Amino acid sequence: MNEITVKSTSGVPVLLVFLGLLVSGVAAFVFGILEPTRLTIALVALLEATVILLLFGLFMVDPNEARVLQLFGRYVGTVRESGLRWASPFYTKQRISVRVRNFETERSKVNDTDGNPIEIAAVVVWRVVDTAEASFEVDDFVNFVHVQSEAAVRNLATRYPYDTQDDGPLSLRGDTEEIAGQLKTEIQGRLHAAGVEVLESRITHLAYAPEIASAMLQRQQAGAVIAARSRIVEGAVGMVKAALEQLSSEAIVELDEERKATMVSNLLVVLCGDKGTQPVLNTGTLYQ
Repeated sequence: MNEITVKSTSGVPVLLVFLGLLVSGVAAFVFGILEPTRLTIALVALLEATVILLLFGLFMVDPNEARVLQLFGRYVGTVRESGLRWASPFYTKQRISVRVRNFETERSKVNDTDGNPIEIAAVVVWRVVDTAEASFEVDDFVNFVHVQSEAAVRNLATRYPYDTQDDGPLSLRGDTEEIAGQLKTEIQGRLHAAGVEVLESRITHLAYAPEIASAMLQRQQAGAVIAARSRIVEGAVGMVKAALEQLSSEAIVELDEERKATMVSNLLVVLCGDKGTQPVLNTGTLYQ
């Protein structure tokens, strides 16, 4: 079922006409314009009752709001024009907001693709774009949005790891933009039947579950230390290589293979050590 936009009558002139009919019917007897016979009284009473009934057709539409019109259970159309409007008093007029809304899902504990328990929550920004689907395809479209969004967040968390190395696949923590795009796509697929458009969705809370948080922190720290050591060793090797090449090219000193190995060992100890080195002065020759 798709939305049908209908044009409604402006309510201001209709209200003025109906009020004029009510006042004129009473004034006709007060000022003696009509003879107060049974027939005229019945006709005026019928007119007044009809006008009062028609007044129930007036309704207000606020900005960014719609009214879904039904006649005896049949969908007639949707009025989106704001202001005072008038339609048949026999129509039921359901109010639906088409403003942009947002809500944050509850923090859910799920297992990521590696089996690690994590806590995750997300914010979803959405609005109603098809009032007919929102009214008739689902029982309560607001509750439907909340439930399906939380299910999409949980499902997404089970498909990706919390974190990976630099060259690994997508992760929840390291690839926020890609994960946000996939989350929006998945939520939109679930809410399409309810006439809802998802404008944005992002993860607002992501953490390891408390029972493994300390262990995972230690693993992350160990990984950071290993990565830092690798960079230090890589830089130290480059510096040693440059030093040997410069000594050789400028003929500053001639070193055999044994002394080159000793020099490389000493330089690596100096460059890669955690603490400051203690120099040893050699007062003899290079070989003693």
